[in-house]
Amino acid sequence: MANNYYNQPLLHEIGASFGASDSEAAMVSTLTQAGYACGLLLLLPLGDLLERRKLILFMLAMSMLALVTFAGAATLPIAIAVAFAIGFSSIVPQLLPPVASQLAAPGKAGQAVGLVMGGLLLGIALSRFAGGVLGDFLGWRGVYWIAAGLMVVLFAALYRTLPVLAPTYAGSYRSLLLSLGGLVRRHAELNWLTLVAALQFAAFSLIWTTFAFHLRSMPGNYPASIVGLFALIGSGGVIAALTAGRLTDSMPPRLLLVAAAVCMLAAFAFFAQALTTLVWLVPAVMLLDLGMQVSHVTSMARILRLDASARSRLNTVYMATRFAGGAAGTVIGSVAWTHGGWNGVCTAGAALCLVATVIACIMPLRTTLEAG
Repeated sequence: MANNYYNQPLLHEIGASFGASDSEAAMVSTLTQAGYACGLLLLLPLGDLLERRKLILFMLAMSMLALVTFAGAATLPIAIAVAFAIGFSSIVPQLLPPVASQLAAPGKAGQAVGLVMGGLLLGIALSRFAGGVLGDFLGWRGVYWIAAGLMVVLFAALYRTLPVLAPTYAGSYRSLLLSLGGLVRRHAELNWLTLVAALQFAAFSLIWTTFAFHLRSMPGNYPASIVGLFALIGSGGVIAALTAGRLTDSMPPRLLLVAAAVCMLAAFAFFAQALTTLVWLVPAVMLLDLGMQVSHVTSMARILRLDASARSRLNTVYMATRFAGGAAGTVIGSVAWTHGGWNGVCTAGAALCLVATVIACIMPLRTTLEAG
């Protein structure tokens, strides 16, 4: 999962190495997120159609090749194009939660998904830390060479440990993709959970895309390593992910989702205060990651219970839409930064979180009334 996020604390350095502006460098992050959304939409459903172990190993090999190509990119346009390939091939983390849900003991599916998602979210948080800190010492290319090596290690580990999992869908690839529409029509809960996730991830991506630019513009002219340290602070949200996974087995998801949405909205109030000092960024990052992780794990655990025979496809609808929101967030963040600076970024992020909070409060009640 880290492959999608190493670039965020390094965008200034990537742009500088090619003589590009911040807004041009931000396209690396945007295309990575867009590539991931496309990979989720076109490849993730294959988890129901193909044997998952072979699919996972194949995607790890493709990811390694993309990372090596990015590390050796000679121009920014090449780097941007390969960034799309990195995102497109990095779907392995989303193939694993349905596996965990399938293999879990009765009544423990939420806890199992929370455990896997905890590792996934830790990868997101630590990728920014590793990218920022290692980037200061090894340069951004060195970070991606290391990432490629880690894919080789993961390939060997999963080759030895993953069980063979029989497909659950017997149709063609075309009918597999068309069946996504049927899932959307049948499951109202899938729709509003997905919309909330897309809005929240747009706000999350918006902040982290512009975070390095903001720190560089502050009086201290802070380097990428400081971005990495803030990402490490946010990694405490992983503990919340593990807890949320257990709570979804015994608590109404609406309570967890509303609490998480309020946390993210409050985070932007703190971000808005951090114009010249780093102090306000500490609680802001903690609240943002806490809300994001709890909401994500709660939604994921709930969605995977809707239809046991379509877990990969349900995950496809949810994650593809969520990361489309993330890609949109990087674009919104870049535009807001260019035209409104940090205040513009915070205003845009708060607006996205506010809409998500309203939906999280209203839609569960509407779904319950319609069901009644």
